[in-house]
Amino acid sequence: MPVVDRPGPEQSNQRLLALLVSLVTLTAFAALYVFRSLDDNRLTSWQWAFERADIVWVFPALAVGTALAYAVSGISVPGRWQAPALFVSSFLAAAFLWGAPEVIVDTARYFVQAKYFELYGVEFFLREWGGEIAVWTDLPLVPFLHGLVFTLFGEARIAVQIFTTFLFSATVVVTWLIGRTLWDDTVGGVAGALLLAMPYLLTQPALMLVDVPAMFFLSLAVFTTIKAVRDGDSRFLVAAPLAITLAMLSKYSVWLMLSVVPVIVLAHLERDWRPVLKRAAAMGLATILLAGTVALMKFDVVAAQLKLLWSYQLPGLARWGESHVSTFLFQVHPFVTAAALCSIAVALARRDRRYAIIAWMLLLIVALGIKRTRYVLIALPMLALMAGYALREMSDGRMRRFVVSCAVVSALVTAVFGYLPLLKGMSAANLMAAGERLDAMEVDRVEVFTLPQERSIVNPAVLVPILDLYTGKQIVYRDGALTPPAPQTISTSPLRFTWEFATPPYYAPGPSSPGDAVAVIASHAGQALPDNINTRIKGMQPSGTFSAPDRIFKFKTFVHLYHPP
Repeated sequence: MPVVDRPGPEQSNQRLLALLVSLVTLTAFAALYVFRSLDDNRLTSWQWAFERADIVWVFPALAVGTALAYAVSGISVPGRWQAPALFVSSFLAAAFLWGAPEVIVDTARYFVQAKYFELYGVEFFLREWGGEIAVWTDLPLVPFLHGLVFTLFGEARIAVQIFTTFLFSATVVVTWLIGRTLWDDTVGGVAGALLLAMPYLLTQPALMLVDVPAMFFLSLAVFTTIKAVRDGDSRFLVAAPLAITLAMLSKYSVWLMLSVVPVIVLAHLERDWRPVLKRAAAMGLATILLAGTVALMKFDVVAAQLKLLWSYQLPGLARWGESHVSTFLFQVHPFVTAAALCSIAVALARRDRRYAIIAWMLLLIVALGIKRTRYVLIALPMLALMAGYALREMSDGRMRRFVVSCAVVSALVTAVFGYLPLLKGMSAANLMAAGERLDAMEVDRVEVFTLPQERSIVNPAVLVPILDLYTGKQIVYRDGALTPPAPQTISTSPLRFTWEFATPPYYAPGPSSPGDAVAVIASHAGQALPDNINTRIKGMQPSGTFSAPDRIFKFKTFVHLYHPP
């Protein structure tokens, strides 16, 4: 009789464990779906994402993805290939979401600043930042980089998306470097991969915002500081102050998170403390000189921004927050959060001082009650490192890779089947569709009119730069002299900046031309047009009405286009 090879006890246990992980993966997704009313995220809540999603296809997709994850888990990537593999896979994952429209009106501020750079150059940007270039609470680095991208590659949204996705993937690699430097390739590799297990984070590289670049520069500052303090390499002693300064110039919330720098120093004092303190002192002095010099150049602007942050932004954190349940169970895969919590016990048992480096930012977030996901985003690489620290304890490498792969697959299914249709179904997509139609027209300019928002306090003038982002046509804005709401109505609103937004001079209206197209941005499809617009479009050909409904937000964007006769 033929001899049949039977699986040994170890192989059988592995298969049982794989089955258990698969069931937990499917059960976790089902539980989140059932209890999705607990998700109070203001942008990608599961309540909205899966309200109209065809759930019949979602669970089979997750099941197939889980099976593929098990197949992939059998592949062990050699150390020298981990960085390229993480970079390419993260870039491709984020690229799936490039079809999402710009759904946050803050985009208007960053686009306007970047366009100033593109049109008038570096010297004008640096001189007028905070002057003619209105900056609200923004810092200059990311708009400067966006403007550089426009200058080099043309004013196209896809160029910004590629750039931002590049920084996202670079963050994944830097996270791997931090884990490898503090511990080993396992912690770094798992942490880098787990940044793909955060569906909210996957939606961000598609948007022209500052959050992903700020996350990159903060992670880079952490890595270079660790290397400078740990090894004393002259290259990193120079790079660390530069990286810290760049991080400080990216976003004000990064300043709080940079309190991790002294934590890094303290965590390394158990080595030879004298050279560590000397390196820290040299690095600190260089950072003070570099960052201080930059700050003094725009001292009045920075002081005014800090005053506004203290009087307006800080009190607003309590009003604009989202629950930690939403952030760490729905917007981050539960496997990541559970592993991060377990890592605390592991670190305490080992008395591992280095763990404080990666736990510090999350400790601040919890202690200070920071609950808005956009503000937590810059610390997500540290959360991934905490989870990677715990998952290193799994002795079976394939099961560890399978757990990570299941979390990533779940996040991709959530983002692609839930978040992307949700974002594309918002009325913000009407601006994107209108921009594509304008590019197909044989016109050089488009006159834009805005009508008042009837159910929202947003100043519709901020929509003009966003439309400009979607089209290569020259924009001329006919400001309708809109009446702002009462000061007490907008003083504490997160949309207050829209009424302090100054329309840049490059949209200044000139004389109308018979060859110009016309775009009217309204708050609903049937909104009445004032006499001046009716007169302007008389004899013109309607070229499309973009009125995809938005069942979630009061602020709605509908666009009517008219082609010259």
